[in-house]
Amino acid sequence: MENSYTIEEMLTLIVIVSFLGFCLENIWLAFRKGYIDNRNMHLPFLLGYGLAIAGGYFVFGLPDEEHIGTYWITMFIVVSAGEILLGTATEYFCGYIYWDYTSIPLHITRYTSVPTSIAFACIITIFMGKCFMPLMLWISLLPFVLKRYVFRSVFFLLVIDWLDCSRHMRLTHSLNERWRIVISDKQIEEKRHVF
Repeated sequence: MENSYTIEEMLTLIVIVSFLGFCLENIWLAFRKGYIDNRNMHLPFLLGYGLAIAGGYFVFGLPDEEHIGTYWITMFIVVSAGEILLGTATEYFCGYIYWDYTSIPLHITRYTSVPTSIAFACIITIFMGKCFMPLMLWISLLPFVLKRYVFRSVFFLLVIDWLDCSRHMRLTHSLNERWRIVISDKQIEEKRHVF
């Protein structure tokens, strides 16, 4: 492992990456479905992304030029397994299908597909190889008070938000959709084809 980081720095990383994950999912949703939404959370963060990057750093470290292919393959397997586990667990505990990739070619169960796993493995490998260290350097330069009180507080708010939204999904057996903004005709066309 290249560096060791403080708890405050790792929590700050988790918060920032959770926000980037929210943006990434909405970009994917905008292209695929023609709208953006709250991604089942109250706050514009997806805690799983931040935790996955922090956990990936501790378990797998960062890719180097010599082993980048092995790192990418590992990320492909981890993403595929993670999506299957999360989707299956949500279906079991919450009683509904969280997402469905069966319309994507080369899907593996409804919860993962070769194209999505390839894309996520590429994004993770590039992020960990090119962005992780510069981001952590920037975080290390932030005032300690900001990291200790603001980002730590935001992290705990994200945990509370995730717990509350998970409870909602378990009780209602449905998504926790709070808002949706249609940005293209794809959403309208999709509804027309349903009837």
